[in-house]
Amino acid sequence: MQRPLIYTVHYRLKNRAGEVVDTSEGGEPLTFLDGASHVIEGIQKAVRGHGPGDCLEVTVPPELAYGEHNPDLVRKVPRSAFEGVENLQVGMKFQTNTGDEAQVVQVVGIDGNLIRVDANHPLAGFTLYFDLEIISAREATDDEVAAGQPLTPGV
Repeated sequence: MQRPLIYTVHYRLKNRAGEVVDTSEGGEPLTFLDGASHVIEGIQKAVRGHGPGDCLEVTVPPELAYGEHNPDLVRKVPRSAFEGVENLQVGMKFQTNTGDEAQVVQVVGIDGNLIRVDANHPLAGFTLYFDLEIISAREATDDEVAAGQPLTPGV
């Protein structure tokens, strides 16, 4: 059985109009272990079978990215939940520790003493458009497979 690969890619994420909204250009490329949960499935599927120097245009539907927007993750909470926060504003993000795991929520509405927060990923429900350039691809080491991620920067 072939070992999983460690890929290093430069990416440009564009919106539907083709405007770049995020990029690795001028910074560190994205390095990931194929099959790990750290990178969206759509990128992993796109690079499989490709190697260094390959450039890809990839359209990733929500189900292969951050999922559909889940209305159950939008809730109203009392302003008292934000005790000590001065000047609460739409767009602010907070980490909650309720339930079994930490969760990031964003304030999406303020109606008096009720604050509407959204725990969906900001890109949930969106189709993502990527330009990918594969910089390198190599077999993962035993330690990297065990850790589920690359253990050395770059490849």
